[in-house]
Amino acid sequence: MNESVSVPVVARASDPLLETGAASGEAQRTAPLSVVVGLLNSVQNAAFPAIAAAFGSGIAGPGLFIGLAVGAAIIILGAAFAYVSWLKLTYTIGTADIRLESGLLSRSARSVPYERIQDVSLEQKLIPRLLGLVAVKFETGSGGGEDIALAYLNTAEGERLRELVRERRDEAERGASEETESASAAVEPREDAAEALFTMGPQRLFTFGLFEFSLAVFAVLAGLAQYADMMFNVEVWDFDLWRDVAEERGGWLLELGALSQIVGGLFVLAGFLFVGSATGMVRVFNREWGFLLERTARGFRRRRGLFTKTDVVMPIHRVQALTIGTRLLRYRFGWHSLRFVSLAQDAGSASHVVAPFAQLGELAPIVTAAGFDMPRQDADWHLATNAYRNVSIGWDLLFFAIAALAAGTATTLFAPEWTGFALGVIGIVAALDAIAGWISWRFKRHALDAEQIVAVAGVLAPTTQIATRVKLHSVEISQGPLARHFGFATLHLGLAGGEFSIPGIPIDRARAVRAKVLETIAATDFSQLESQSIARAGSLGAKAP
Repeated sequence: MNESVSVPVVARASDPLLETGAASGEAQRTAPLSVVVGLLNSVQNAAFPAIAAAFGSGIAGPGLFIGLAVGAAIIILGAAFAYVSWLKLTYTIGTADIRLESGLLSRSARSVPYERIQDVSLEQKLIPRLLGLVAVKFETGSGGGEDIALAYLNTAEGERLRELVRERRDEAERGASEETESASAAVEPREDAAEALFTMGPQRLFTFGLFEFSLAVFAVLAGLAQYADMMFNVEVWDFDLWRDVAEERGGWLLELGALSQIVGGLFVLAGFLFVGSATGMVRVFNREWGFLLERTARGFRRRRGLFTKTDVVMPIHRVQALTIGTRLLRYRFGWHSLRFVSLAQDAGSASHVVAPFAQLGELAPIVTAAGFDMPRQDADWHLATNAYRNVSIGWDLLFFAIAALAAGTATTLFAPEWTGFALGVIGIVAALDAIAGWISWRFKRHALDAEQIVAVAGVLAPTTQIATRVKLHSVEISQGPLARHFGFATLHLGLAGGEFSIPGIPIDRARAVRAKVLETIAATDFSQLESQSIARAGSLGAKAP
């Protein structure tokens, strides 16, 4: 028999989890209602197989019975699996780590030290939220998402557990001596004084949804149309069928003659626009409803979600860099997004979205609160070299030359009358690509000041990356054969949780930037980095108007 091993710890008099035993080193189970969540999920998972089995065997008679039997079997198995999984899953809050044990036939045990935990986030999907449950996720930034996920705890229990783990993580980071001195201190769950930095109401979400136009729903509808013949005895792709329908119910349209094609085209276009906009609206309102970014004593707290509600806290000192992005259409109206690059994961991404749809003026307070500066137009900007521009355009032209050779050969052999047209199209595209490459080079630039480095790339939808010199881990200069010949290089900046590269820098400039960054890194006491980051963010906030 395999039993989970409990490690006794020193209990605190006012520990918020002492009553539940989670802080006493005893193995604890998640909320019993987790089994109900598993049961409801199995009902949802059984729907499609049951329908498929019913239609596959004939909807009437035995087919219906087979479909119900398949659905019932999946539900029973899912409920049994959910109960056994809940029964065999335990977690233990130790003095130095949090441990999770699970499995029936094959037991597994995972342990994460507190000092390795980058973030503790709460997530509530629709069904758990209705039952008052929350999933607690502990992330270490190891690249594989959360290392431990407790699904599910009561909402109050999840809040208390997050607070306790954060307290012990902070103690582990301060060191053993400070941990001993603070061992007798009360660890009470508290609501930090919060300052709202960015919110999005229904009107902003509606505007956001207009820019999230998506036609993904048409792919789903096209897939469902394949089953229309079997389910409704309708040939969806039968042109004669729809022409007859138009003659019966839309005779007025056919009477318009040639204009009927224009009117029909406008109806189709309007349908595409409506469905695409509605799809974007649904996605935005579901993901961003109630969006609120606050600055608390612990860092940045972001809450959002309609059906799946998430609550994430990002300590200021763990923000490694910033990315300000936009898209082609929204850039014309001044809309941008802001992401924090961090070791922790945010829905599988290393970047936490802290302002998905905002004007630059709304981003400035967030950037300042994070301890960064917004890029200035009068900064010491440096463009990529002319040689880099010429080499990049040359490689593209070489590709088009190969494409023209292949197209010319193929058309000469099989369709000589199309040779001139094919070569003309390729030539026009190659010329446009060369012009775009030249324009893009004009907008690819970087700047270095005493505290941070900034890189901007893109013309129609520019992207700005900002990193503080003190948080960079390494600096690498790379050169290929052509780069060595023409005297330029790519500068790779080591950034925890993300990538930061600046191509086309003159080799002398790359070496100078590397020297300055390494000088900053060598002069930094990284044991004091957290307090320095918080102090700098506070001083910048005080200077902000």
